[in-house]
Amino acid sequence: MKTIWILDDEPGMRWVLEKALDKAGWSARSFADGVALKEALDALEGATDPRAPAVLVSDIRMPGPDGLSVLSAARALLPDLPVIMMTAYTDLDTTVAAFEQGAFDYLAKPFDIQAAVELIGRAAQSGPSRAGRAAAPEDHAGARPALGEAEMAPSQSPAMQDVFRAIGRLSQSGATVLITGESGTGKELVARALHRHSRRAAGPFVAVNAAAIPRDLLEAELFGHERGAFTGAVQSRRGRFEEADGGTLFLDEIGDMPAELQTRLLRVLAEGVFYRVGGTRAVQTDVRIVAATHQPLEERVRAGLFRADLFHRLNVIRLRLPPLRERREDIEALARHFLARSAAELGVPARRPDAQALEALRRFDYPGNIRQLENICQWLTVMAPSAEVGLEDLPPEILGTGAQASAAGPGPDHEVSPAPDRPAAPAHALRPDWRIALGAEARARLARREPCVMDALQRDFERTLLKAGLAEAGGRRGEAALRLGIGRNTLTRKCRELGLDDPAEGEVPPPSGPSGVSGGD
Repeated sequence: MKTIWILDDEPGMRWVLEKALDKAGWSARSFADGVALKEALDALEGATDPRAPAVLVSDIRMPGPDGLSVLSAARALLPDLPVIMMTAYTDLDTTVAAFEQGAFDYLAKPFDIQAAVELIGRAAQSGPSRAGRAAAPEDHAGARPALGEAEMAPSQSPAMQDVFRAIGRLSQSGATVLITGESGTGKELVARALHRHSRRAAGPFVAVNAAAIPRDLLEAELFGHERGAFTGAVQSRRGRFEEADGGTLFLDEIGDMPAELQTRLLRVLAEGVFYRVGGTRAVQTDVRIVAATHQPLEERVRAGLFRADLFHRLNVIRLRLPPLRERREDIEALARHFLARSAAELGVPARRPDAQALEALRRFDYPGNIRQLENICQWLTVMAPSAEVGLEDLPPEILGTGAQASAAGPGPDHEVSPAPDRPAAPAHALRPDWRIALGAEARARLARREPCVMDALQRDFERTLLKAGLAEAGGRRGEAALRLGIGRNTLTRKCRELGLDDPAEGEVPPPSGPSGVSGGD
């Protein structure tokens, strides 16, 4: 039986794997650094050498040659060798590079040792079937744009490492991807990463938000129009499908797409052909579709609000992005990143939260997710009185715990007085009594068998939030959007949809106490 080779600079990790593999009937050979392993590889006489390993299990971050260089050397000598990479702290580029170079899979530390042994066993049985699955990175890597602020941050979260692995596996595929997750979790960042690490990276990435464009304009936006197709169409215009030809089209908030456009989209996905509005000539398109939604599409299908056949066309590969409360191990690193970026934008020293402040940031539930954390860091950069941020410098809603913090609201209070001078809201103000009332209202409507209960209550909820935000901001939409944790364009669109454009609707007396609820889009 061939041997399992283990490369890790931690003696404890090598020992644990050796013992587990021995118990499972495998022999193991361990190496403490990449130099020793490369010397062992050089001593082999090719893949037929009986000393050649059945599987290589390698850490990524080590002194000397790292795991990626070892992976490259091993695959050069033994093209069929399954290589499993181990890491406790993964970034997207490293993950994708490992899969491009032929890694069999990733193990995120800490891992279940029995699951690791089972994975090693599957890798040993896979043999040559995995060979050649990795294409040469130069096929498309040279076309990638320089990475900037939009790059996804490294993560210690197992859930995000699963997302990184999926992006790595999809780098050689053109399959349609459906990204789901709450608002503010970074769905467009993932869509851009899928494009950047794909064979279409040299082509355009075009994003369309189906919820941000009026329904009567969305068709022309997607498919283009001919001159004279409708009033105001003084010249022909290409749509987003044509602009994205050879690249990726990101359809954000696909769950909000009108039913009549769902039918047109389905045909394009099925045939790769469409007609411009007012046109008679078929237009051929070659795009990869990445769609995203924060809504449960299966429920919308059952309610008749979303076509089942379109859902199945989109749901080829699904990526679920975890909310920030499910990846608390990343909050400190993300907060430091956002604080450094805000400081650089304003030309001031970066704020440094102390241990108590960091613990409070980690405890908060962040209903607005990463976008809300970024807003809080921007607030701290402006409002904290010194570079050292203590517990007393945090916005009042962060100082709550658990459900109380969530009920108090996801976004920071953007008043102009420093945080230390603002008293925290009294405990009774943080009690989630509104949830009890909401539950009672929902049950009453359901008992009356009213249609679309969720949509109706969501509309009322958003309307209430927007009116409160505008009142607290004195009618200034930019400030209201910032304090609510949403974009100004989103607030403007929501006001129009909910009938708040009428000044009378927006004039609500401001409350006498500190603001209660704020929300992330």
